[in-house]
Amino acid sequence: MMRMREVASGLAFPEGPVALADGSLLVVEIARGTLTRIAPDGTLSVVADLGGGPNGAAIGPDGHVHVCNNGGFAWHRMEGLLFPGEQPPDYAGGSVQRVDLRTGAVETLFTRTVGADGVERPLNGPNDIVFDATGGFWFSDLGKHRARERDRSGVYYCNAGGNAVREVAWGLDSANGVGLSPDGGTLYVAETYTRQLWAFDLEGPGRIRPAPGFFPHGGRFLAGAEGFRFFDSLAVDAEGHVCVATPGEGGISVYAPDGRLAEFLPTGDPYTTNLCFGGPDLRTAFVTLSATGRVVALDWPRPGLPLAFSA
Repeated sequence: MMRMREVASGLAFPEGPVALADGSLLVVEIARGTLTRIAPDGTLSVVADLGGGPNGAAIGPDGHVHVCNNGGFAWHRMEGLLFPGEQPPDYAGGSVQRVDLRTGAVETLFTRTVGADGVERPLNGPNDIVFDATGGFWFSDLGKHRARERDRSGVYYCNAGGNAVREVAWGLDSANGVGLSPDGGTLYVAETYTRQLWAFDLEGPGRIRPAPGFFPHGGRFLAGAEGFRFFDSLAVDAEGHVCVATPGEGGISVYAPDGRLAEFLPTGDPYTTNLCFGGPDLRTAFVTLSATGRVVALDWPRPGLPLAFSA
């Protein structure tokens, strides 16, 4: 197990870490429904009450935090660990929200999108988000699962103006983590339950070049998980390694750009869900250990990839 430094504890299923320039860290607490700031000394403060199930988060060109809200889960505790479950009875749908860090004001940007078939549909479980250099953003919708069925899922793009959102790839199974390559020409998407990592070649903002094959979403297969490992959210480092948070056998699975598993770093938490890079030269990885309610930091052997926007 890698050497980890605890940054914060007592969180209600933390996810969506965002490192800020002042040394603090933002996370969502999915089970609490909040966007929470972790000060450098570990002090916690609520930035905004988002309701539902805030999930992935990212800074946009306006300096505001954009949050994928999955609408919430039914929650379960087992041996002191917290786990998300099925669609809750009070589920009101998913959304993408925007939070003003100065005031904590929350704005819902949209709750529905138009599919490739021209049909408008509600978002069921927005999950992860990444901005490109133009100010537009990609996000995944993992969907929800119920007692005997599970939603199919897709990947969406919202333009820089924020006034047009559309489905770009459909037919994924539990689309979760999303990230961009260092040159911005490849979008990576992790599927949770199939435990597969896909690469989508991009022709421009919001446009993919479908790979040949029989998969309806147009991605090309990059890697599959080994052992009892599932795929959650991800981050990309400056050398192009795709670093996927891995529940099950909790840890970080690090894949080279050619899909080779470069290393697996165990964390000891069965719901290791996300990571981001921060600190001097972006050489610190902040990792959310959601089942135990903690965020930890570790020294990363390579600098992280700078994101398009920061605050």
